[in-house]
Parts: sequence; structure tokens; C-alpha cells
Amino acid sequence: MSLRTQKMGKQKTLWSLPELKAGLEHFFKEHGRYPTATEVDSYRYLPSARTIERSFGGLVELRKKLGLGENHDFRTGEHSSNRARSINKRAHVTERIVYDYLVERFGKEFVHREYFFIDDHRTRADFFIYDSGKGFCVDVFYPASPRNLSGCLNIKLTKYSGLGAFLEYPVIFLQMNESISQTRLNALLKAKKRPLPPGQYLMEWNSFKEFCSSRDPLKVLQGRAVMEKLGLKPKK
Repeated sequence: MSLRTQKMGKQKTLWSLPELKAGLEHFFKEHGRYPTATEVDSYRYLPSARTIERSFGGLVELRKKLGLGENHDFRTGEHSSNRARSINKRAHVTERIVYDYLVERFGKEFVHREYFFIDDHRTRADFFIYDSGKGFCVDVFYPASPRNLSGCLNIKLTKYSGLGAFLEYPVIFLQMNESISQTRLNALLKAKKRPLPPGQYLMEWNSFKEFCSSRDPLKVLQGRAVMEKLGLKPKK
């Protein structure tokens, strides 16, 4: 059966089960697995996940109806476990890249990991960097797609909401997916109903490095004095 192509706007005819099966099997041939809901939305040979939800009760029910695979629900089982391991590994590698860059730029003594920016010992950022200004905070994440990016950003914004006076320094939400450009990020921010609070920024890797280049590193003795004034113990 020939593959039906996803088109923009309202569809004149509903997708049939054979058309859906053909699209899912084509994805499987290309990737060695069946797609998730997010991947369905961006795959040209399938309708949107919302369309599948309305017509068939969702991807899980559709896979069952078509008899595709043994694990129909990708939120559980081996697929879920493998995905969690992959995400954790990627997060570790990504944070290491950022950490190594920050240490090279600002010095190891002035790069703090797992920084608690209030006293609840739960709310923390990935990094806080002391520089010649007030310093700045970095929260790193890796969105799998532009659609996933919006959800990740909203989670970050919720974490920092209501802190107000505690945030006397810039907060950088650093997304590390190289396929998502700063232009795309700016478009996302422009489309949001509520702009980012003052002092909070969404950046990709190259924009972040430009930002860091505009900040002056502390000298060791100067930095020790600043940190001691703040009641922090300098690293050795």
C-alpha cells in the first residue's frame, strides 16, 4: 500500500487503519521501533497524535488494534527503562560539557554545582558561577524536539516562580539540543502569552558562550573575599 502523507490543515478524509499501519511499519523499518506520540506528530507518513487520540483512543489502543509489537504502552516496560537510561546518560554528558567550559572560562573555585539558591534544600540549579558582577545561575536541559522544549521551559519557569528577591542575578535556561537554534528559541518566547521574568533568559550553546564571554572572571584572591563575604567556603 502506498504511504499517505500528512498535510497541514483540516483533512478531507479520515485516516484508515491500513494507512496508519503502513505509516507505523515504515517508521519501524527506518528506526527499528515504533514511534512515540511526539515522534508521530513530526512524522510525514502519519497524522497527528491528537487525531489518533480522537479516532482510536490514542496510540496505545491503536497499536493493540493493529497488533504491532508486544509492549503497546511505551510509558512502561523495557522501552520506558531504556529511555530513562538514555536520558540520564545524556544529561550526565551534557552537564559535563557545560561544567568543563565554565571551569575553563571562570576557574574551578568559582563554579558551583547543584547550587541551592534558597534555604529549602530542594530548589536548586545545575550551576552558579561567581564572576566580577553578582554572578549568574545556569539551569541545563536537553529537549528532544521543539515541541518538547516548550514543556521543559514551563517546568523550569514554575521552579523559579515566586522567588523574586532571591534572584538578584541572571538565570540562564540553557538548552543543549544543537538542532534547535537561538532563532527558534526567540520565536518560542515571542509566542508565549507571558514573557520571561526580568533577568531570566533562554539560550542555546553558542549564545550562552557569547554571554559568558561578556562576563569577567574573578581573580583568586578577589574571589575568595567575595565568597567569604557571602558566608561560603572557597574550594581547595
